[in-house]
Amino acid sequence: MASSTPQRVTIHPIVLLGAIDHYNRVAKDTNKRVVGILLGTNEKGHVDVLNSYAVPFEEDEKDPSVWYLDHLYHENMYRMSHRVNAKEKVVGWYSTGPRIRKNDLAINEVVRRYTANPVLVIIDAKLSAQGIPTKSYTSHEEVSEVDSKPQMTFQHIPSDIGALESEEVGVEHLLRNVKDSTLSSVARGVQQRQLAVQELRTKLDEIESYLKGVSSGELPMNHTITRLLQDIFNLLPNLNVDEMVQAFAAKGNDAMLAVYLSSIIRAVTSLHDLIDNKLMLKARETADKAADATEVERELQNDKEVAEIEGKAKAEPNTKERK
Repeated sequence: MASSTPQRVTIHPIVLLGAIDHYNRVAKDTNKRVVGILLGTNEKGHVDVLNSYAVPFEEDEKDPSVWYLDHLYHENMYRMSHRVNAKEKVVGWYSTGPRIRKNDLAINEVVRRYTANPVLVIIDAKLSAQGIPTKSYTSHEEVSEVDSKPQMTFQHIPSDIGALESEEVGVEHLLRNVKDSTLSSVARGVQQRQLAVQELRTKLDEIESYLKGVSSGELPMNHTITRLLQDIFNLLPNLNVDEMVQAFAAKGNDAMLAVYLSSIIRAVTSLHDLIDNKLMLKARETADKAADATEVERELQNDKEVAEIEGKAKAEPNTKERK
């Protein structure tokens, strides 16, 4: 089946839920991973992953070259899925990694029998890192700089999470009890920036480990990667300039002042509401006490009137006997 070279991957929530369920049923609390097939469409390099299903998979942890993928089970599952929705084709496969392994290229060649350009989506089932829990790759042939022989390797491609309107309704329903409604917009913004900084730290650690591997000779030199890293370093601002330092300090102080004032205003507003509640409760208690006192006085007055009437009623027969 012909398909264009994948340039971007969009993964739908049902795929993530299926992969997480597959992992929890088969490999939870173990070092094993699970593998499945991705179904969807590939239009002009944009791979839209709409559905997936699990495939029996086993591998030897000591010898990565020993593995088993039940392709007969996959063919039966795809045949049944094709009867339900003929538009969904095989676009690749997923793995719970959590990273690329040595036998992934061999598995990718098996999946290539069913689609010309399969994508590999590694799903972080344990949520060990912040951000999008997916990483997408496609295989391509490149010439080795060591022996000048062509070899297959994985290339990272951008991926994101997308949903149809019906899927958005279901996801919002699932997340209704997960989101903390007590968080303010400021706290939510700070949390998002914290997650972004953590993701940046993860990427910097990956760059550091790669450069150390190249300098020690463990990894081959890739001129494309080094050129891109040099472009990144060239875009960094010169922090040795006093004007730049003062500008960063002023902007940081302004942001912290806004946060500080917001905290003070929130505290004053909370105290004001507390005092209003105290005064309202005290006024209500005073009114209740006054109502109770009025009710008691009314009952005493009624008892007094009843006693007077009974006294008059007893006095009248005595008066008649005397007469």
